[in-house]
Amino acid sequence: MTATCGAIPPILLVGCGRMGGAMLSGWREQGLAPSVAVDPAAAATAFAGPDLSIVADAAAIPSGFAPAAVVLAVKPQNAAATLPDYARFAANTVFLSIMAGRTIAGIGALLGGAPAIVRAMPNTPAAVRQGITVGCPSPTVSTPQKALCDRLLQAIGTVAWIEDEALLDPVTAVSGSGPAYVFLLAELMQQAAIEQGIPPDLARLLARHTVAGSGALLAASEDEAAALRTAVTSPGGTTAEALAVLMDPDAWPIAVSQAIAAATRRSRELAG
Repeated sequence: MTATCGAIPPILLVGCGRMGGAMLSGWREQGLAPSVAVDPAAAATAFAGPDLSIVADAAAIPSGFAPAAVVLAVKPQNAAATLPDYARFAANTVFLSIMAGRTIAGIGALLGGAPAIVRAMPNTPAAVRQGITVGCPSPTVSTPQKALCDRLLQAIGTVAWIEDEALLDPVTAVSGSGPAYVFLLAELMQQAAIEQGIPPDLARLLARHTVAGSGALLAASEDEAAALRTAVTSPGGTTAEALAVLMDPDAWPIAVSQAIAAATRRSRELAG
């Protein structure tokens, strides 16, 4: 789905934390109509500007403000105490939730009635507009509302859509949690380099740029990851020697599979 031109319409952003702030920054790059953000933290006032008013709670939202979308970017554990305050917008807008684990049914129950809800799972590369977000709409979301949410999410990276909400649990395990796996790889490579005698500053540089550059190559290439791996692996060479360790059936493949299965299971537990 392709983003439309023109300024992004008025948005009510509930929560200006790491992800909410990243989304806001992306919207501003495209032009944001005068909007409102709700966040009681003193640090949130740094986001204020001609296009955005910051208020401490829902009661302080200007009475005439009519958002095209309400973006729910609060911590999932705060949903029960927070969402009922926004039920008054349910008849005329779409709710875009990036709260991990909170289901469409659960959000709807807190808002009352059958509001239009898009549940989405972004990831932290959104901060540099390189995120991947998967969205799932409720049956009550109209085509224009889905298009608006698509545009809001495209402002922070690539967007994919699914109809089966249950897939958001493994999506969370793969892409939502995935940046941590990549950062762990860089961390372990850096430590291993130091163990082989490379100075710490150089070890850090090598690990970070190898991971970042390989990711950029993967993103730019039409080849499968396996083909790219094979292309850099000469038979009997250093890479093949390392991969023989990593790809042992009892090593990396099973560890990654078990890790993603564990994260999927935990996502389902958090959803109740």
